[in-house]
Amino acid sequence: MALVSKVDADFDYRIFERSCCAFGVFDGVHRGHRFIIRQAHNAAVSAKERCLVVTFDIDPDELFSPSRLKKLMTNERRLSTLSTLDVDAVIVLPFTVEFAGLAPFEFLDKMFLNAAPSSIHVGADFHFGAKAAGSVEMLEEWGKARGMKAFGYGLELYDGVPVTSTRIRALLQEGDIEGAETLLCAPYRLEGIVAHGREEGRNMGFRTANLSLDPMLLAVGEGVYAAWAHVGGERYSCALSVGVSPTFADSASANVEAHLLDFDDDIYGKTIEIEFVKRLREMRKFDSNDELIQTVLDDINWVRTNLVP
Repeated sequence: MALVSKVDADFDYRIFERSCCAFGVFDGVHRGHRFIIRQAHNAAVSAKERCLVVTFDIDPDELFSPSRLKKLMTNERRLSTLSTLDVDAVIVLPFTVEFAGLAPFEFLDKMFLNAAPSSIHVGADFHFGAKAAGSVEMLEEWGKARGMKAFGYGLELYDGVPVTSTRIRALLQEGDIEGAETLLCAPYRLEGIVAHGREEGRNMGFRTANLSLDPMLLAVGEGVYAAWAHVGGERYSCALSVGVSPTFADSASANVEAHLLDFDDDIYGKTIEIEFVKRLREMRKFDSNDELIQTVLDDINWVRTNLVP
């Protein structure tokens, strides 16, 4: 695991000296992000220098457009995942309105102080600073006087289509869990705290855990899914409902409910991590409770047969 170092009053900027840096938000840490980080790593190996990932503590859109944001992972998981890659350290910049409002060259001055890296590696469309005015060309200009080279890379392709967070979000909205996992290089996950819910499941003979989570972390589309649920260090097969069945549309709001197979512990207030495997079906309205119950039992039986802990 690489060192994760947050920039604060005690931060030693000399870590940037003789380093090759990959710079970006990296939500999802997907194939495209890993390509850029790999270029920084290769440059560091060739120059016998450190490889650093430089990122922010939050996604900038958490400040500027939170209502439209659908994050692929929590900030904590993003930083943890970055630290597992072949890098020497992950440098975490605090992202604030004041920092974002700096003109591009001032932004870079504050970011590196007097310790510019040997090279910086970003996506060709990467922007920074006030009104996102900073560009790869400005990185090159700023670096020229400081012995720093800037590299902007075109988007990594998979099946001939660019790999982007937007593409992955679209796959998740469509319920293509397998496609999203391929581009993420890992299963799609979310986590939430178990809260009291509508308890229809209990009334129909199968308990569900109602998960409370920030809407910006729910990138996946509505439907019923097969998943793994991680609770207290253990893994359980799980049938998962995302959204509200039209059957209950008049009495409920959107939520996430998980039925953990062969599990009966009291976990109210505890955190569950969900690892998505497959979308089983769309949400639909049922003509009767009996039809609803039988369909849910069919979902659970599919999970029991196909996901064996």
